[in-house]
Formats: sequence, C-alpha cells, structure tokens
Amino acid sequence: MEKWYLMTAVVLLGLTVRWTVSLNSYSGAGKPPMFGDYEAQRHWQEITFNLPIKQWYFNSSDNNLQYWGLDYPPLTAYHSLLCAYVAQFINPDWIALHSSRGYESQAHKLFMRATVLIADLLIYIPAVVLHCCCLKEISTKKKIANALCILLYPGLILIDYGHFQ
Repeated sequence: MEKWYLMTAVVLLGLTVRWTVSLNSYSGAGKPPMFGDYEAQRHWQEITFNLPIKQWYFNSSDNNLQYWGLDYPPLTAYHSLLCAYVAQFINPDWIALHSSRGYESQAHKLFMRATVLIADLLIYIPAVVLHCCCLKEISTKKKIANALCILLYPGLILIDYGHFQ
C-alpha cells in the first residue's frame, strides 16, 4: 500500500479513541456483591491462575459458579490465565484466591484496561490492517476507509473499553 502514513493515522486514531473510552468508569464499579463485568474479568484471572484446568468450569468450594463462573470458551480462559501471570508479577493481591474478591483500585483498572489494549495491538489491529491492505482491486482510499470503519466500530470499542467485557 502506497500511503502507509494514512493507515498509521487511522491506527493511531483507533488507539486514541479506545484509550479515551477506557478512562471512564465501568459497569458495576463499587457495587457489591457482584461488582460488574470488571470483577468478572478479574475473577476469571483468579480462577485460571489458582485452580487446575479441570476445575475451571465446575462448581466447588474454590470456584462458586454463581459468582462470575467462567462461562466463556477455553481460549478466553487461557487469555485470562496469561493476564493472570502478568498480574501475579505486578501485584499478587489482584488474583489471590478468595481474598481478592471485589478488588478494585486505579492501578488494577489501568492493568485491566492495558490488557485489552495490548491484545488489540498484538492481534486485532494487525489483522484489520493486513485484511484491509490485502483487499484486491480496491483503491487505497477505500482500504483506508474500511480500516477506519472497522477500527472505530463503536460496538466493539464500547464493549471492550467502556463496559469491560
């Protein structure tokens, strides 16, 4: 593609919009007993890190499925596990089995938001750029427009960065 600076600008705009949305609150902030989807994501990290794989999807004294049970496919669970390893390195209290329930802090919110942004930077955004650049028989202008539409799709941004899903 001959106009890389335009694609770079689109990517930077997409990243800016994502991070700006992430600066706001999230569903369930400070609202016990479930604390919203932020807590669901944190809890999934706690479960995947502290329990053997065979216990991730089953109710037990260590994994109360009524409290944000892991209900996404295994790929999501492995992603939570990867994030949990990083969380353990930064602050083990974030994923301590049982005692971290309802944990909320600005540092942890920043960490959780950063995990979403990093996943986008490593997987989603390169896939979008590659897809748009590989479109055959389409002008550069249309490739840029496609990338812009995909990277600024409000549904995905609001769910991943605003709602905390």
